[in-house]
Amino acid sequence: PVPPVPGTASYVPPAFSLVNVTMPTGKGSKLLRYVEHRLRVTLQDGRVIVGTFLAFDKHLNLVLSEAEEFRTLRKKGDKAAVVEERQEKRALGLIILRGENVVSLAVEGPPPPSAGARLAPGGPGVARGAGRGAVAPPMPGTAGAAPVGLGAAPVHGVGGPPPQMMGRGMPPPPPPGMGRGMGPPGY
Repeated sequence: PVPPVPGTASYVPPAFSLVNVTMPTGKGSKLLRYVEHRLRVTLQDGRVIVGTFLAFDKHLNLVLSEAEEFRTLRKKGDKAAVVEERQEKRALGLIILRGENVVSLAVEGPPPPSAGARLAPGGPGVARGAGRGAVAPPMPGTAGAAPVGLGAAPVHGVGGPPPQMMGRGMPPPPPPGMGRGMGPPGY
């Protein structure tokens, strides 16, 4: 059979044509939608970590803030029967979980409502003072003058090479016997 020619009515582009290809969505793009959500992460050793999901990488290493660890402790009685089971909670703060230890992830809840207030507003070029302290009042008799070291002329002894190096642009000659192409003295 003769294959259909592109441009004819019977031509159908193949499924692998670049025109029809949509890139598969990987696990990364699915996880990305849960950034800033509260996650419950179960680890291989049975611990459960609950925290605000901040970041992840290709190894499924996770960064959680405001994390808390929950451990279930079992107290055994005679004949290996569980007498008492209690849960221990521990505040961890900002943590990185190694992806190799992660067994499961579950969304605990939506992002906290204060998340938007913590982040700086986006957009191009918002210029505001950073508030790094008060400006010192001018000293008497120096109205409008720049502080020492910030004036128009350089301050003596601050920055630059020493005066003996500021010759006419040529470095000083080498000591006798140490010229170009000569061995060390005594040879």
